Amino acid sequence: MTLAQFGKETSGKGEFVRQPNRFTDRITADGSSGWRAEPGRYRLVVSLACPWAHRSVIVRRLLGLEDAISLAIVDPIRDDRGWRFTLDENDRDPVLDIALLSEAYLSTDPSFTGRVTVPSIVDIDSGRVVTNDYPRITLDLSTEWREFHAPDAPDLYPEHLRAEIDEVVEPIFHNVNNGVYRCGFAAGQEAYEEAYRALFDELDRLSERLSTRRYLLGDAITEADVRLYTTLVRFDAVYHGHFKCNRQKLTELPVLWAYVRDLYQTPGFGDTTDFDHIKRHYYVTHEKINPTGIVPVGPDLSVWQEPHGRG
Repeated sequence: MTLAQFGKETSGKGEFVRQPNRFTDRITADGSSGWRAEPGRYRLVVSLACPWAHRSVIVRRLLGLEDAISLAIVDPIRDDRGWRFTLDENDRDPVLDIALLSEAYLSTDPSFTGRVTVPSIVDIDSGRVVTNDYPRITLDLSTEWREFHAPDAPDLYPEHLRAEIDEVVEPIFHNVNNGVYRCGFAAGQEAYEEAYRALFDELDRLSERLSTRRYLLGDAITEADVRLYTTLVRFDAVYHGHFKCNRQKLTELPVLWAYVRDLYQTPGFGDTTDFDHIKRHYYVTHEKINPTGIVPVGPDLSVWQEPHGRG
């Protein structure tokens, strides 16, 4: 199976190029987008293995939207048909009544030929995909679904911090979130080394920033922390070895290791992190990188409960 079949294109110098999001409609509070935020209307389809989907799972949990938006979890092993609902009875999602997420994609756009991605939000009645625009999904959960938030829900994207959050997450996306993929799927030495240097330079900058504050924007968790967490929590389990991001393990970067343990021990983060799904997805699905399909037993997960000292 080729990288291109999974949407992992490369440039002329072997750089990994991420497929753009196909469905970018928004669900809004007033419905002016054509899609109104309404409890029970939509289904959020995710893989617990995927860092981009994990963001939406965390935000949904933090904001108390579990009763407003139902959750579908696909099999972590993606085959050449894409994401499958084999964790459900009869291998079909019980709400959408489909076996493959690609069925919803093709129902929405019969000409679609790209890679089917998670997270995706599907309108239950029509079976159409509203959006697979992962960065916008979590922002809209914070802003457009506010009427349905739990009374004690945090403000993950406060208006007075939005410009700073946007500024902070931009290099995190390019150098860390997408950076580990640029390392792992590089098709040339130069492209790999360039991505490797950018990744660890950014991790060093983040270590410095977090040495003087508990979270990326100060004393409260924001969207920026959610976005960084989903990459860091996977770092030692898959990215360090599988994607050759091996200057250091996360456990060897004291500030970041304490920071991510702090988040992991916060409700909504560790309890939505499934290392079994994570490891099986990366090591079994990426046949070109790991042709044997052997899934590592480690690392030891007990260390995630060690005191972080950042409170």
